[in-house]
Amino acid sequence: MDAERKEKKRHSLGSGLLVAVVSALFLTGWFLYWELRNQGLGSAGNLAEKLPLPTDVKNDTRAIGFLADAILRTDGTERTYLVLFQNNLELRPGGGFIGSFGILKMKDGHVTEFSTHDTGNFDGRIPDSVEPPYPMRETLHVSSWKLRDSNWEPDFPTDAKKAVEFYSMGGGQESFDGVIGITADVLASFLTVTGPVEVPGFPGTYGSENAVLDLERQVEQGYIEQKIDFGERKSVLGLLGGRILEKVKSLPPQDLFRLFRVLVGDLNRKDIQLFFADETLESPVLAAGWGGAFDGKWSDDYLLAVDANLAAWKTDSVMKRSISYAVDLSGETPKARVTVHYENTGTEKTFMVKDYQSFLRIYVPEGSFFRGVVGGATDPVYGTFMGKKYVGTLVQVKLGAGKDIVFEYDLPKDLERDAYDLKIARQAGTGDVPVTISVIGKDGSRTEKNIVLDRDFVLGKSENR
Repeated sequence: MDAERKEKKRHSLGSGLLVAVVSALFLTGWFLYWELRNQGLGSAGNLAEKLPLPTDVKNDTRAIGFLADAILRTDGTERTYLVLFQNNLELRPGGGFIGSFGILKMKDGHVTEFSTHDTGNFDGRIPDSVEPPYPMRETLHVSSWKLRDSNWEPDFPTDAKKAVEFYSMGGGQESFDGVIGITADVLASFLTVTGPVEVPGFPGTYGSENAVLDLERQVEQGYIEQKIDFGERKSVLGLLGGRILEKVKSLPPQDLFRLFRVLVGDLNRKDIQLFFADETLESPVLAAGWGGAFDGKWSDDYLLAVDANLAAWKTDSVMKRSISYAVDLSGETPKARVTVHYENTGTEKTFMVKDYQSFLRIYVPEGSFFRGVVGGATDPVYGTFMGKKYVGTLVQVKLGAGKDIVFEYDLPKDLERDAYDLKIARQAGTGDVPVTISVIGKDGSRTEKNIVLDRDFVLGKSENR
């Protein structure tokens, strides 16, 4: 089997896993919504008013209720959604490699159609006419940009529109009311509530800590040892989705609400991202922070580190990252230093894991001046995006090794220093990233804060943790 066919096989297996995840996600959300209706609560918003919940939870619940009422309303109109299955074991700026996509149609609160499509096949229908962004051509050896790589920007609305554009270029006939992006981590979050799941006819137990990797192994290697036919190797995925739904239906009310909170957590972490063509739906999604939107309007200090796994298979399954951000506001020109630390914890090359390679970009305030980049495998490239400046370099980390990539730059001289605010945004699809923030104030005072970046974070007078 040649390298290209091996790569397609590797991608298609991961996409099958995500089909099972999104099926369970949607069916569970549908079940929760109608269960609330059946209990006479009307909607999740009404439930929020009846329970003694913190304000932020009430706000999240109202937003979910509004969206559920809008999406599942019974008005005789069929609505169509593009579902992007993003496998974050192979990290991309928008969440993960898009190995497949789904088309979901709904009418009067019910699914009328749900079909899935392999991007490896669909992309063959797209003309080779779109220049791929750097460094796709050099690392993936592709001559044209296609749907599978459409989520190249750290802004889900941009990625969603690009995916729809490629879908149309490939001859797709649907007109979409919205786009949904979902990563494999949603499966693990579901299992924290339902508990471990066994699948009849298959060995082992799938729990929150091991399910994603164990499923990858099962459909890549396990089926051979178990003498399961090649054509049946993915049957475990659909069976797992069904078993999860069965367990959800038997959960007591308090656990149903726990699962609701887990769904909200997935939205806050950007493991689920939503985009709607209807502005009346898109506005509350963006206000709640569930649209995966890049914050180009933030006017104070800003940092976002974005990785794009390029030809490194599923090596993100063994990668660990941490970030150190040091800023000095005491001089005439404020200065910043960002260190992104990588650890490739893989010890040997396998069907999933190898030496790591990623295109790393950091986004900082417009008007910043980059002084140097140390540790990258290529010369840095520079650009602007939605009111921010970025620098990018290729990162290579061998199995069992670590690597620091260090960026030094001047921040804009007019940066607010008397009431310093910093926003550190989280890339969709990343795990919980430890971050150390060190600030030398305008008056020379020193402060340090350690956080885990599990959602976008703001430090300063408007800190909202």
